[in-house]
Amino acid sequence: MNSIYKTIDDRSVIIMRHGQSVWNEKNLFTGWEDADLTEIGKLEARKAGQLLKQMKMRFDIAHCSLLRRAIKTLWIALEELDQEWIPVRKNWRLNERHYGQLTGLNKIEMEKKHGAPTVKKWRKSYDYKPNPIGESNSNWNGLDQRYADLEKNLIPKSESLRETLTRVKEYWDSEILQDLRLGRRVIISAHGNSIRALLMYLEKISAEEIEEVNIPRATPIKLQLDESFHVISRTFLR
Repeated sequence: MNSIYKTIDDRSVIIMRHGQSVWNEKNLFTGWEDADLTEIGKLEARKAGQLLKQMKMRFDIAHCSLLRRAIKTLWIALEELDQEWIPVRKNWRLNERHYGQLTGLNKIEMEKKHGAPTVKKWRKSYDYKPNPIGESNSNWNGLDQRYADLEKNLIPKSESLRETLTRVKEYWDSEILQDLRLGRRVIISAHGNSIRALLMYLEKISAEEIEEVNIPRATPIKLQLDESFHVISRTFLR
């Protein structure tokens, strides 16, 4: 059967950060907090889906984190594409970096208190790891039903970007790369830091360079891959 869509190259992948969340709107460190999309975030997701439709993109499978802001962004985009039916695999390894005790703090207030360079280090550096969140903290995720099947030691209480990269790399190598090798057209819905970590791994970005890499909300990123599935170009689709 002929398709009305131009197929995406088998050796490319679309990656997208979620739209604005309630905690983004409030400038809070979010991490594993399951903040929902705002109305602006839903609109951003819709526009991303419309853009992909205009570009006649078609997908065979989607990969997504377990957090609702990424899940709903994907739902909305796929609805705009008329591709709600494709399989979606959700996995915690695509979750946002866990911000530990920073979770819920206001970034602007922290800049006023500690200085912008310090907060940039907290947010963007490769090795900085916040103090771990306590199990009595209301933002602790260990009792969340979505992680019930995970071994307790796998549920982070705090993460550096280095640690986020380790789990994202594992998921890429074991799941996403397999789909690409089978010729499946892949879209990924994730988060600013899990995407930064993935780009760092795939593009061999240094620890110094990654501090300057920013991932805009709900902006599809096309990674073109070579025959060995190495990145040869990165394009922000607008």
